[in-house]
Formats: sequence, structure tokens, C-alpha cells
Amino acid sequence: MIQDFARIMTRWSTRWVPDAWIIAIFLTVLAFALAFFLSPGAKPQDLPELIPALDLNRAATLVFYWGTGFWVLLNFAMQMCLIIMTGYIVAVSPPFQRLLKWLASLPKSPRGSIALMAFVSMALSFLNWGLSIVGSAVFSRFVVKRQRGIDYRLLIAAAYLGLGTTWHAGLSASAPLLVATPGHFMEKELGVIPITQTILHPYNLVLVGIIMAFMTFFVPMLHPRKEDVIEADPARIQEEEFTSPEKPENPLPSERMEHSPIITIVIGALFGFVFLWQYLTKPAANGHMTLQVALSRINLDTVNFLFLTLGILLHGKPASLLNAAREAGGFIWGIVLQFPFYAGIFGIIQYSGLQDVIAGWFLAIANKFTYPVIVYWYSGIVNYFVPSGGSKWAIEAPYIVSAGVRLGVPNALTVLTYA
Repeated sequence: MIQDFARIMTRWSTRWVPDAWIIAIFLTVLAFALAFFLSPGAKPQDLPELIPALDLNRAATLVFYWGTGFWVLLNFAMQMCLIIMTGYIVAVSPPFQRLLKWLASLPKSPRGSIALMAFVSMALSFLNWGLSIVGSAVFSRFVVKRQRGIDYRLLIAAAYLGLGTTWHAGLSASAPLLVATPGHFMEKELGVIPITQTILHPYNLVLVGIIMAFMTFFVPMLHPRKEDVIEADPARIQEEEFTSPEKPENPLPSERMEHSPIITIVIGALFGFVFLWQYLTKPAANGHMTLQVALSRINLDTVNFLFLTLGILLHGKPASLLNAAREAGGFIWGIVLQFPFYAGIFGIIQYSGLQDVIAGWFLAIANKFTYPVIVYWYSGIVNYFVPSGGSKWAIEAPYIVSAGVRLGVPNALTVLTYA
């Protein structure tokens, strides 16, 4: 029954679900329409009133708000691009690939490989969702080469579990890490909230453990019968592996520098880890240094810095690092193109006053105790239409934070339930 339902949903999504950028355009039109008809701030008071359905002044004002917000997320978009790029660089590094190859050789059955794939995907995603995207893809290739009779469709579904379950509860979660980063776009409303109140909250950690245990047990049960299995071609998978460039036999001076490990050691070890050590262990303003103080300094910038440093050291030579970064560039185009449009939606909601209108809807159905549950379910549903935790935060944050403040819900709890 589950297999039949999965086939139906696959056919439906293939036929009807467009690219995420198209969805962003639909959401822009929706936000525009809601603000046009519902927001009191969509029309300046000093402009003449026209027929509401044809109020060009109101429409022009909303377009201005959209354009004003269009570049608000530039810094955040760059941070997200680095999450993907640094995760990719670490995932395809020779030492990490050797670790994945060893893990792929452990299972003795297709179901065992599926279970391990699910666990690896969720564990990597908790550490870094960029690492999970690429590391899970690389790991799936190694599994295919070592395990015959495994259904490739289910293997890829299991490889995506990290992005579907644990990533926004982990150490690269966009919203919790963003609000922990000084200067974020909602700092005026939220302040800076350390991850000890969100990602490292006991409730979050326990929930992640339960989800990982359940999915690791449940997903292998979905493996189809032997006659229904669709396998991948191992020979074709082999061609897609990342390979580190070889040093020429008679290298030029420039090529010697590109293949010299000295550069990566100096930058990675001396600058990278020394900086992180100094930053995370610097005493607090009161002169005391505790583990909680160190953890409170973890944010998007420090996570990206850590994974960039690891990537530099794991590749060993600049040529390998640069080759990995070049390939990683092909994975960030979606963020570069989509995030300005999500920022435009943020501009419409924030500047037109639509945030107060939508916040009023939440206030009408929630109180201090039920609001976190409502945010949890609401954000989960919206996630099907905005496939990015960070850009979705830009859309939702103005009104869910506003409603939470007016209900007396702690900001950290609102962020955690959203995540």
C-alpha cells in the first residue's frame, strides 16, 4: 500500500510541481495580492483614492516595497552559498571519500544499505546540510557499486532524509544560526539568540534522536520486492566521481605552487584553527569563560569558517581544493537566483504592514500556550511551498515573531518551533 501511494505521489509531483524559482514567483504574486487588498500600509495617505480594484498608486507602492526588500538577504544568501560550497568541498575530499567507501562496505543486504544510507544522511545533515547534500550523493554512489539488488529510487529517497528531517535542527540550521549571528535582518525585533536556546535545547536534541532512530528502522521496510527493484548502472556512476587533479611530470613554478601542501597547511591550520580557537575561547565581558559562552558564539559565520578550514586541510593541496570549489559552484545557482525574490516577498510583508494583518490571524486562534504548536504545524505546511528554511524564515519571520511577542511567547521558543 505504501509503495503504491509513493508511486502515485511521484507521478503527481513530476507532473505538477515546478522549479522552486517558479514557486517563488507564485508566492510573490500571492504576497502582492494579500497586501493590495488587506494591508492598510499599502497606500500612502497623501495619495488620492482610486477605485480599489484599479488603484495604481497602491500597486506602485507595493512594487516599491518589493524592490526595497529585494537585496535585504544578500549577506544571508552568501552565507547559504558558503554552506553548500564548504559542505561540498569537505564531502568530496579524499579522506572523507575514503571514510564513505569504508562505511558503504559494511552492510550485507540491500535493506541494511538503505538503513545505513538513512542514518548517514541524517547524521551529516545535523552537522551541515551542505555536507549532507553532497556527502549523501557521494555515499549513494559507493553503495551502488558495492551492493547489488538495491532499489536506486529508495536509496536516493533515503539519501534525502537529512534534508527532510534533521537539517534545520542541526548545526547549520538557517533560522537558529541566523538569529545567533550579530547583524541579522531581524536583529531589531529579536536581538541575538544563542544556539544554546534553540539547536542545543534538550527538547530539540531528544526529538532529533527519536527521528533518526525511527527513520533508520522504518525506511528499509519500504524496499520493494526483488522483481520490482530498479537498479542503477555502476559503470555510469563510476564516471561521476570527483577526482583530484594530478601533478604534471614537469610542472611549471605556478603548477608547483598549486600542488604544494604548504599553502593549505599555513592557511588552514595557522589561520583557520588558530582564529576559531581564539574566537571561541575568548573570555566573556565579565572575564569568565565557560562552555556555554563558547557555544553561544557559534553562528553561521563560525560554522562556515570551520568547514572551509576543514575543506582546505582535507584536500591537502590548492589544486584539489580549487577543483572542488569549481564544481561546487554549480550547486549554488538556485540560491543566487531565488533569494532576491524571497527578499522581495519579505519587503512586501514587512513594509506594507501585511505582517500585522497576518499576525492578527494568529492572535485570533492562539494563546501563549498553543502558539508554538500552531507555528510548528503552520511552518511545516508552508515548507512544502517554500523549499528553503532560510528564505522561508525571511517570509514568515516578520509576522510570526510579531504575533509571538504580542502573545508573550519567548523569541527563542518561536524560532525553535519554526525550525
